[in-house]
Amino acid sequence: MNSLEVKSLTKVFGGLYAVQDASFNVRKGTVHSLIGPNGAGKTTLINLITGMYTPTSGQVLFESQDITGLAPQKLAARGMARTFQNLQVCMNMSAIENVMVGAHLRQNTGLIAGLLSLPRLRADDRACRAEALEVMAQVGVAVYADAQASQMSYGALKRLEIARALMTHPKMMLMDEPAAGLNPTETAEVGQLIRRLADQGLTVLLVEHDMPLVMGISNTITVLDHGKKLAEGTPAEVRANPEVIAAYLGAEVDEEMDNEVESQAQEELA
Repeated sequence: MNSLEVKSLTKVFGGLYAVQDASFNVRKGTVHSLIGPNGAGKTTLINLITGMYTPTSGQVLFESQDITGLAPQKLAARGMARTFQNLQVCMNMSAIENVMVGAHLRQNTGLIAGLLSLPRLRADDRACRAEALEVMAQVGVAVYADAQASQMSYGALKRLEIARALMTHPKMMLMDEPAAGLNPTETAEVGQLIRRLADQGLTVLLVEHDMPLVMGISNTITVLDHGKKLAEGTPAEVRANPEVIAAYLGAEVDEEMDNEVESQAQEELA
């Protein structure tokens, strides 16, 4: 069953097609990756799905419901979470406070309750903190719970963002380059975490440049080039696709493509 359906999605900026007639489906409980050369339209497509941009045309269905153009907070309330390529962390807050922020849509607290510090509010806060600790342990950053976010390593902050997104109780998470800037060990840890979350039932739509990571954890890969869908399939199918190899090399590939060039492309995608 599909968690997400993208139908003929198009976005035009001043006459330039950033995304053009893109269509694909994301099955529940899988890791579905979007890849492509720089400028292929990957982040723009994520922004269209998550309500950051309004599509010029096309439709987005989430859990069989039309969500085209809905505001990000409304999508979060429906079970769609997102992490960003650039860190979106409050550095003047503790790590656990950053994670607890992710639960705000689920907490029924108002101004009066906050001002009076009512027992219900205090109980909710304790429960939220306990859950945040569990989620932080799940992603491997529980040791930083009471530390200031500014004291954490870049790799730990990346996982902290995932923890905060998990606090929304998402059905689907869209991740924009979660391994960007990470060393090989940190990248492997993030990859294992993403795969584990999917195996537990979370649907993941991943935008990532690290090809070994993508090939290692993805169920399905959609390839974009110049805003258009170029190819789609399993990692093995995408790795062997001549059009994908051509897009990454920036050259046309035909049936007589010499073995040396093909080998270089395969190495980059491996």
